[in-house]
Amino acid sequence: MLDAATKSQLASYLERISQPIEVVASLDDSQASIETQALLKDIAETSKLITVIESRDDTQRKPSFSINRPGESHGPRFAGLPMGHEFTSLILALLQVGGYPPKVEQAILEQIKALDGDFEFEVYVSLTCHNCPDVVQALNLMAVQNPRIKTTMVEGGTFQDEVKERQIMGVPTVFLNGTQFGSGRMTLEEILAKIDTSGVEREAKKISAKSPFDVLIVGGGPAGAAAAVYAARKGIRTGIASERFGGQVLDTLGIENFISVKETEGPKFALALEEHVRHYDVDIMNLQRAKALVPGDGFIELQTESGATLKARTIILATGARWRNINVPGEKEFKNKGVAYCPHCDGPLFKGKRVAVIGGGNSGVEAAIDLAGIVGHVTLIEFDTKLRADEVLQRKLRSLANVTVVTNAQTTEITGTDKVNGLNYKDRSTGEAHRVELEGVFVQIGLVPNTDWLKGTLELSRHGEIVVDDRGQTSVPGVFAAGDATTVPFKQIIIAAGDGAKAALGAFDHLIRTTAPVEEKEAVAA
Repeated sequence: MLDAATKSQLASYLERISQPIEVVASLDDSQASIETQALLKDIAETSKLITVIESRDDTQRKPSFSINRPGESHGPRFAGLPMGHEFTSLILALLQVGGYPPKVEQAILEQIKALDGDFEFEVYVSLTCHNCPDVVQALNLMAVQNPRIKTTMVEGGTFQDEVKERQIMGVPTVFLNGTQFGSGRMTLEEILAKIDTSGVEREAKKISAKSPFDVLIVGGGPAGAAAAVYAARKGIRTGIASERFGGQVLDTLGIENFISVKETEGPKFALALEEHVRHYDVDIMNLQRAKALVPGDGFIELQTESGATLKARTIILATGARWRNINVPGEKEFKNKGVAYCPHCDGPLFKGKRVAVIGGGNSGVEAAIDLAGIVGHVTLIEFDTKLRADEVLQRKLRSLANVTVVTNAQTTEITGTDKVNGLNYKDRSTGEAHRVELEGVFVQIGLVPNTDWLKGTLELSRHGEIVVDDRGQTSVPGVFAAGDATTVPFKQIIIAAGDGAKAALGAFDHLIRTTAPVEEKEAVAA
């Protein structure tokens, strides 16, 4: 199952385990079980501490296997082959069950161990989904730490009947005790916050008690990370309050244009950003969504949705952007029920089906090309009279037999009952109404800045972007901004990072000039 190089690498990782592991497999005579059996045989051969026990337990999915310490049964379970992006999840589960400590703050581990209740999670994934491993790994860690928590990764391609029965149209999708718990990327902290609400209140009080910062950065994407590094290197008190560290980068699959990094994936890049920031004395506060900015004399106040309040001499706003919605009937109602925004994550769930891509820019055309290799047919719908993507992408698109391009078309409605069954659009030149029968809609029409909470506080452009000068200064003294949330053109990772550095230097210069001591003049006798 595993090639020699992979087995050798796996063996080197598993040298770190210190406790015996029992892998209990539930198998049948299917091809998927045969492949699972081969994988487990390869794993057992890499370490003397790992034993594989085969079972035909009819209460478990087949094929599936759990990873446990001897005498225990609550360890992480994998249903289907955890290959692709999930192979890392498998390795981490083996390490953690085998005694290798997770890289998580002790306070979070104690919070997991103290959870009161029985929690049984099921997380449905596709092996091409780059968001899924974060959720699988978070739940696996929880199961290792607390015997009252059980979790199963379910590979949707192997268990398609379950996917259809539960009407899963996007991954990752998580069920808790049989009821849908959430969908999309979730961090360990986010999962804990949803099941331990008292923990959110405790954390908010803890954050509110912090001393004022010299520089407080709002947002943990490339702009925020760069700002934090540049500020911390000045030796000033620096903090980051972010909803999720990495921001929009976490939803980006391939990155090939960040100079000096030939190619990488969004989640890996986000992890590198966080590791770089943590190298310095930066106070990182996750799960803190900004609610209000209150300017003041001496200190500026940031209020968050969690109830926390932070103060700082200067603030750098790096809140980034989010996927733009088309805002038509059916989009909100059928989100994750046929309406999707990530073709890389959710594309495999529409194998052989009919889908539409809305948007004719680079993102839309790239999505259509990507989906054409998986789905039965793609209809690309563009509002403008022509596609706006690079010509090389358009040539590739035109070469695909299962793609139809419709321009000068306005999407008017996404229809369905319990899930998407079609899309209506209007020909903008004639006004004639058209309908496309399909099972999925991928929205790819760009980004909108995360600045709604700032309206009335500082100057925004007509597009909702924060207006900044060449130093990153906003209309409010002491408040700077950087990245995709600002009026700076060309929304690119490398530009956001440069903006963050510039804003940090601007904030430092502001601190120098506003905190310099006043010179005392000698009194002159009259």
